[in-house]
Amino acid sequence: MSNDMYSVEQVAERLGLHVRTVRGYIRSGRLKATRIGKQYRIARADLDALLGRAAPAARDAAPALEVASIVTVDGIDRSAADRLSTLVLASLNNPRPAARPLRAQTVHDEQRMKIVLMGDASATAEVLHLLDAVLADGTGLLTGEDENA
Repeated sequence: MSNDMYSVEQVAERLGLHVRTVRGYIRSGRLKATRIGKQYRIARADLDALLGRAAPAARDAAPALEVASIVTVDGIDRSAADRLSTLVLASLNNPRPAARPLRAQTVHDEQRMKIVLMGDASATAEVLHLLDAVLADGTGLLTGEDENA
């Protein structure tokens, strides 16, 4: 990526516009510029953005991927739903090298719980595996029973 900086006059000449028009673009926010003293400097990337050219890094980057999952758990009481909600929210605090942070929301209504997960695909898969393991496990984790008692 080039670090070229242009003056208002240079941009006007390149685009075939009047200098006042370029300054108007800057004032309106249409063209991003940095003010140095009494003059503006326009970065090549900002000029490319005005012209609708994608930056080289943006063209080569992988497309953004976000997953939304809704998990429904039937036949769960309020205390078990609270424990499951705490487990899910605590699992979000694990450090992950995800491009997008994982977000979760839980809702419980009488005998049904819904968990909404949004974020990186691999992080979402980890939480779904955790939920599968906890819900399939009959050790009493959700019932609050202690195995050693």
